[in-house]
Amino acid sequence: MLNHIWAPWRGEYVAGWHKDAAGENTQSCVFCAKFAENRDADNLILYRGRSTAIIMNLYPYNNGHIMLLPIRHVADFELLTVDEAAELAACKNFAILALKKALYPDGFNVGMNLGAAAGAGIAEHLHEHIVPRWNGDTNFMPVLNGAKIISEHIHKTYDKIKTCLKKEISV
Repeated sequence: MLNHIWAPWRGEYVAGWHKDAAGENTQSCVFCAKFAENRDADNLILYRGRSTAIIMNLYPYNNGHIMLLPIRHVADFELLTVDEAAELAACKNFAILALKKALYPDGFNVGMNLGAAAGAGIAEHLHEHIVPRWNGDTNFMPVLNGAKIISEHIHKTYDKIKTCLKKEISV
């Protein structure tokens, strides 16, 4: 049985996400820590709006898996301001258009897991997933082995999506 799939960015993430700029351990929110740094490309932040950001998922279900988040640390959807909710919706539109142009998916899974009981891996900071899907993207690996293969390095996918996202947002 195959239990290991090569994904080098995961090791970098696991080794560093609890460290601040000085290398000290911290238990801060992983998303807030990324937003506090001025390293958007390294942190795979595709876009920062007034109150919302678009970021690549470091544990992607599929190539191009992104997340939309309020920049403000908030866990509950009902605590979003009207402006944050509106910008989140607008970013979803831009993100889907950019993913269509960058990766040519056949469809999408879009949604939120609100709270740990609902499956949120990082429940303390609200985030919405957009997962591109292709006809036949469930191949023999997940069916036989429970393993998913991401065929393109995450930084290459980041560059493709960022280029298309810039075009969508500037319209």
